[in-house]
Amino acid sequence: MAVCGRFAPTPSGRIHLGNILCAMLSWLSVRAAGGRYLLRIEDLDAMRCPRSLADLIEDDLHWFGIDWDDGGSAGGEQWYQSTRSAVYDRYFAKLKQQGLIYPCFCSRAELHAAQAPHRSDGTYIYAGTCRGLTPVQIAEKRKRRPPAARVIVPDGEVHFVDGCQGSYTENLAQDCGDFIIRRSDGVYGYQLAVVVDDAEMGVTEVVRGRDLLESTPRQMYLYETLGLDCPQFYHIPLLTAPDGRRLSKRDGDLDLGVLREKFGRPEPIIGMLAAAIGLRPTIQPVALRELVADFSWDKIPQQDIALPPEILQRVQ
Repeated sequence: MAVCGRFAPTPSGRIHLGNILCAMLSWLSVRAAGGRYLLRIEDLDAMRCPRSLADLIEDDLHWFGIDWDDGGSAGGEQWYQSTRSAVYDRYFAKLKQQGLIYPCFCSRAELHAAQAPHRSDGTYIYAGTCRGLTPVQIAEKRKRRPPAARVIVPDGEVHFVDGCQGSYTENLAQDCGDFIIRRSDGVYGYQLAVVVDDAEMGVTEVVRGRDLLESTPRQMYLYETLGLDCPQFYHIPLLTAPDGRRLSKRDGDLDLGVLREKFGRPEPIIGMLAAAIGLRPTIQPVALRELVADFSWDKIPQQDIALPPEILQRVQ
């Protein structure tokens, strides 16, 4: 099967060094395999994701040396999730026909209450509070607030072998509970949208940050339930500051605006990333296309990568 990969940024801010590393590795993986590369804009929450930021992401990617075979602004509106609600409606209806959808009226405060079940990392596990509501109860609650929609998950293990992180297993019922696939304002959730889009767009491999590893079993469950082909997953290490703090759009850490202003050209940045991720032995400027021959998933580490202080000093 021909390889098809994608980069799917959320235009809620300027992409930073960690985002561009994800784009870089997903692009290298596809180009090394002679496959097809797509750009999808994940702007489900259109109010937080203006089209101007999506256009800026495209400009940053082009500057960095990343091209794509379809998608983005040149591909038309179907490459923006904010325009695809009718597509998601069809798959939502399939889940509903299987009796797997129910309305949830729980507030954020209720979900995070101290008595609610939580995992060891503090993440709450939905207890199924609204699963057993009667039609009369649902009608009464609808008068006070619109519901979100949750999908019922099985009490069983989902196992897969990640192309970077290796073996991973999760029990959906015990580790996350029934999860939201449509918000109370009608906006579809990431879990459903990403599954539908990757399947319909023919994506065969998904490269994304290690922080999304735990969401994969939920998506695999949706792939199976909806009768869709599941891609191969590669969850890459995150870039962190020397103190271990994750890079974040919210903090403006090393975004492409800062990097472009400081370096003027992409080759020094690509060289730093190539050395940090294990594709080159030393930090030397290099064009992205020159790394295609060097690429192998066997070289990519599993653990997060702390950026050396000297790299940060060069861009401050």
